[in-house]
Amino acid sequence: MRRPQLRIPSWLPVDGFILALVATVGLAALLPARGTAATVADDASTGAVALLFFLYGARLSTREALAGMRSWRLHLTVLACTFVVFPLLGLAARGLVPYVLTQPLYTGLLFLCLVPSTVQSSIAFTSIARGNVAAAICAGSFSSLVGIVLTPLLAALLLGGDGGGFSARSLVSIVFQLLVPFLAGQLLRRWIGGFLTRHKKILGFVDRGSILFVVYSAFSTGMVEGIWHQVSPWQLLSLLGVEAVLLALMLTITSYGSKKAGFPRGDRIAITFAGSKKSLAAGLPMATVLFGGGAGLAVLPLMLFHQMQLMVCAVLAKRYAARVPEEAGAAAAADTGQTRRGEKAEAVGASGR
Repeated sequence: MRRPQLRIPSWLPVDGFILALVATVGLAALLPARGTAATVADDASTGAVALLFFLYGARLSTREALAGMRSWRLHLTVLACTFVVFPLLGLAARGLVPYVLTQPLYTGLLFLCLVPSTVQSSIAFTSIARGNVAAAICAGSFSSLVGIVLTPLLAALLLGGDGGGFSARSLVSIVFQLLVPFLAGQLLRRWIGGFLTRHKKILGFVDRGSILFVVYSAFSTGMVEGIWHQVSPWQLLSLLGVEAVLLALMLTITSYGSKKAGFPRGDRIAITFAGSKKSLAAGLPMATVLFGGGAGLAVLPLMLFHQMQLMVCAVLAKRYAARVPEEAGAAAAADTGQTRRGEKAEAVGASGR
């Protein structure tokens, strides 16, 4: 007799990267970098951010990005959801301060609303849901490309004095840590693109390792400054509730809005998943540049939202996929009915002749 095995439900994705992030935060809480080690970690974190955006630039095909612009209505819709609707909802959430959210958590929530959309998970969920995968690839890539410039500008405009010391100096840092490495990657793509493609899996570990190092550095600084004394369990639950409402609103807006705009089913799926998500991979490095030592608390809303969107969209993608046979069956039944009516009409006409 076999013993029953404990299995994780298929609708509940356990993201190994999220588990690694949680472990990194725990390590920073137990063994934060201090003194000289903190200085070394900060410098290494700066280098890791530059490396990340260099790799982003080297991987993004300029030809694919330009070709994807042909679906301009779809891309404008995703960009409007990512950089207009999301920030407007973030600004509306200011009314929750200080009753539901503290000012630092609200700053992190507003920053979450400014970062670009995801690429990998948008593609994966669009594929599962049997949507337009090519559109999801182009929309996610285009959003990431625009976000490198637009996210810091929106942060300067909307965060203002709440941005953890955001200033002209921060803007210069963004240019040299994010934009310059990205452009360098684009320029060198012609020579190193093949190498990156052949070693895609290994470089994926480099990507994630760099992000984990950035998180460790940010939360080490936060631990030294006592950020966890600023957040209570009730405040974390309140933050999760606010983010659940935010995600539900964006999924509703992208789904029904794209349907009202007349997009075909495949494009609607791509818009729903690309327009309702936020990129942890792009947001974490940007936060370290924008917020400096205050990045630990500022990225907490983004980390929570990232896992929430994975769980909810996994369920949603499978429901979309399950509807395909039903829709195909309904369409086939309609076609059969029309064929039979046509045959009947022909038969009547023949008998009349």
